[in-house]
Amino acid sequence: MLTKSKKEFIEFMMSADVLRFGEFKTKSGRLTPYFVNTGNYKTGKQIATLGKFYGDLIKKTCGNDFDCMFGPAYKGIPLVTATAASLATVHDMDKPYFFNRKEVKDHGEGGNLVGYQPKDGDRVVIIEDVITAGTAIRETMPVLKNAADVTVKHMFISVNRCEVGQIPGKTAIMEVSEEFGIEVHSILSVQDIYEYLKEQGNYETVLKAMEMYMEQYCILH
Repeated sequence: MLTKSKKEFIEFMMSADVLRFGEFKTKSGRLTPYFVNTGNYKTGKQIATLGKFYGDLIKKTCGNDFDCMFGPAYKGIPLVTATAASLATVHDMDKPYFFNRKEVKDHGEGGNLVGYQPKDGDRVVIIEDVITAGTAIRETMPVLKNAADVTVKHMFISVNRCEVGQIPGKTAIMEVSEEFGIEVHSILSVQDIYEYLKEQGNYETVLKAMEMYMEQYCILH
């Protein structure tokens, strides 16, 4: 259902040139008529607004029931930082956060994690932008498990693309849930974007392309 909050988030992403329409190639090699590029957020106000959307969803979904937040490099770094700030200022939840380096540092304190150092038993929440084929999460879990004996129950993303993963009949998010026991929560789904464009009434070409793409690659509930 397209709520007021979801509409606001779609319009926010479009105004920041983060949600774009045209022809784009995803990480999984699919040609998609829409693309979410969180790398296009570039002002203080934008990142603060984004952090608030994530923070609100976390508070609503799991309250205080986690120990720390992880943002996978590179796009997860500003996301987890902004979310941590929003949780502290808006919801009075001062949670530690950390992220990884792509390259292990061999000088100074060394290691590949920056910020909070996870401990055995920590319940980690992952903050990401989107899941298309589940590739990033498969790279992320070994990083976390090598750091400490942590559990990951929740992951938060901007958009659920509802796309088939590596197994026919299952979305990448279903695979992640089954493989790692992680519940993935999104601010929006591809259906919300489709419904929004339909309401606007001047996106016929994009809607047609989205319908074809969704029919080919998406599993919609």
